[in-house]
Amino acid sequence: MSHVGLPFTPVAVIFDMDGLMLDSERAIIGCLAEAARERGHDLPELLWLSMVGHSEAVCRHLLDEAVGEAEREHILRRSHALYDAVVAAGVPHRPGIIEMLDLLQARGIPRAVATSTRRPLALKKLEAAGLLPRFDAICTSSDVAHPKPAPDVYLLAARSLGVAPARCLVLEDSPTGVRAALAAGMYPIQIPDLLEPDDAVRALGHTILPSLHDARALLERRLAAYPNA
Repeated sequence: MSHVGLPFTPVAVIFDMDGLMLDSERAIIGCLAEAARERGHDLPELLWLSMVGHSEAVCRHLLDEAVGEAEREHILRRSHALYDAVVAAGVPHRPGIIEMLDLLQARGIPRAVATSTRRPLALKKLEAAGLLPRFDAICTSSDVAHPKPAPDVYLLAARSLGVAPARCLVLEDSPTGVRAALAAGMYPIQIPDLLEPDDAVRALGHTILPSLHDARALLERRLAAYPNA
């Protein structure tokens, strides 16, 4: 764990989606790996982990390098079908997300989603998980020119909420998302899921916590200490 206190009182909180609110990274990787195996490709776990937090274009490129363009299309088509069934059933929540949203809602703190997922799928996943009504804005990779680690989707989320970037707290799981939030001039808390932060990520100087429960407790302490900030 790095950092023990929140250095400012956020006016808004912006959430990543996959791996942060929804336990979807494991499902996505599982569907991709199953689709690849059906095509006769036993690809290493490191390949799938290297896709976490990245845009669809980056993932397509990584698959192209591993199996070629034609096979990539077969794998993606099949994995999308497998994943659609997972989404329809409702992707499980990550621990602590409901309690965090309850706190923010009770305090009247605006909330937005900033995700690398395309808009139609993002809306479907949030709705199936019962989280869509909990947010004031949904910003996706469909809405911006450049995906994470570019700051575009986070800057759009701040504009959508009418809040200056420097007054936004970001909750992220991936190093790519943390870099996007920092590039936007925001303060990220990272709750790692599948990817543990390495030395280069830790050197970014942001807060790293084990769970959303810990992040909520950190925010509660700040709100109690500075109720009128």
